[in-house]
Amino acid sequence: MQNSEDIQVGDRVLILNPSYVAGKYGVVLSQESRSDNQASQRWLIQVEDVDSPDIVVSLVLDEFILISLQ
Repeated sequence: MQNSEDIQVGDRVLILNPSYVAGKYGVVLSQESRSDNQASQRWLIQVEDVDSPDIVVSLVLDEFILISLQ
């Protein structure tokens, strides 16, 4: 199982959920931060989709798989 220490900005991932982007690849943009400046358990992922290049999703660790390191 992957943990948040393994994930870095620029890593490539396979998205598992939500269903409208499941099966697509993406790139880690950043870890979300909360208003109290604590690290969040959510990650911002840019979806690699030629038809919709501007989709960014906020996912928790069990919604994607790390494919390749930056």
